[in-house]
Amino acid sequence: MQRLRTFPATATTLPGVLKMALWPLVVLTVLHRVVILAPQGSRTNDFGPVWEAARAFIERRAVYTADFNSVEPHYLYPPSGSLLMSPLGLINYEWSRWLFIGVNTAAVIIAALLLLRLFGYGLSSAAAPALLLALFFSESVSNTLVFTNVNGVILLLQVLFIALLIARKDLWAGVPIGLAVAIKPVLAPLLLLPLLQGRWRPLVASIGIPAVLTALAWPIAADPMDYIRRTVPYLTETRDYFNSSISGVGLYYGVPDWLTWIIRLGVAAMVLVIIYLLWRYYRDDPLMYLGTGSGVLLAGSFLLGSLGQQYYSMLLLPLLITVLLPNSVMRNWPVWVAVYLFASFDSWYSTRFKLTGETLQYLRGTVGWTLLIVVVFTVLLNRYLVARAEGRLDEGIDPPELRRVPTAAAGSTVES
Repeated sequence: MQRLRTFPATATTLPGVLKMALWPLVVLTVLHRVVILAPQGSRTNDFGPVWEAARAFIERRAVYTADFNSVEPHYLYPPSGSLLMSPLGLINYEWSRWLFIGVNTAAVIIAALLLLRLFGYGLSSAAAPALLLALFFSESVSNTLVFTNVNGVILLLQVLFIALLIARKDLWAGVPIGLAVAIKPVLAPLLLLPLLQGRWRPLVASIGIPAVLTALAWPIAADPMDYIRRTVPYLTETRDYFNSSISGVGLYYGVPDWLTWIIRLGVAAMVLVIIYLLWRYYRDDPLMYLGTGSGVLLAGSFLLGSLGQQYYSMLLLPLLITVLLPNSVMRNWPVWVAVYLFASFDSWYSTRFKLTGETLQYLRGTVGWTLLIVVVFTVLLNRYLVARAEGRLDEGIDPPELRRVPTAAAGSTVES
């Protein structure tokens, strides 16, 4: 006698239970962000200036006309970025914004699933809905959609860069970085990682694509020199609002320049030590080297540059997902305090504790990124010192119980 199935289906294993519980939460959370929060927008509208610039670029009007004395979002993309964004100007504002929201949502989802695949987890695993739920609950993804900026696409280009490097397709790896740099140079520090391995081919496309797009855009744009004369100087300045970089926070709170520089130099020194230890002992372990190195370089650039905004934290995802590796630097509780600080969508503004709440909210991105670097530095330096004391530096710095042997297959490892 054929046994009838129960409906709805009932999960019988822990992974099955997790998937059964998490996927509905993911779908509803994504729908809420895309259909409710994003269309409502916010006082901060990153898309408005982009759409206006796209229209102006197509109509051969001046693009670089922003009033930098205003605290409203400014259009800061170079002429190459204007060329790439110009198709948005062919559509009316409302539909164009919906398209931009949809593209960035899809980019975040694809980037997350591609990263999971690199670490050996597929769409059928419980890790897939868990990661997507965490992403769309985060401040960075939520505000990327609400403010409607391009960071979701930038994340996908970053993950493609890492995936192509792991697959040893170095010439192609430069393509996503080149496209990202053509819009904004936030991912440029990542080129250091293959260069330290003696791999220069990614530079070809990463430099060539922005150069070609700039050459194409320059004669079309009405005011390309104003990007050099007006926008570039502004990009090098430190602003004292909506800025989580060390210099931005220092300017906002009136911290003496000498103290700000001491803090910046301290963070820079930790980043350099981390990158050296990664290069020295993990350069043949692509997941660990590229995942950890990319996060440290980007967090360092957010802190040390003239502008660091909290929703840039989305680009630290490859570092966070290394927690799946047994030798990850993310397997301790202090580092997840850091992740909460820069990634949580919680607001710490308080009507009862006004000054304390405002301070906590304004500083949490800066403190979170700094704590992340401090923890990674501490973990790797401690591994090095212990390995040196035990006389096993020739074998690497991972403790024997955490040691992994990378295989020839991209992204796959065998635990020893």
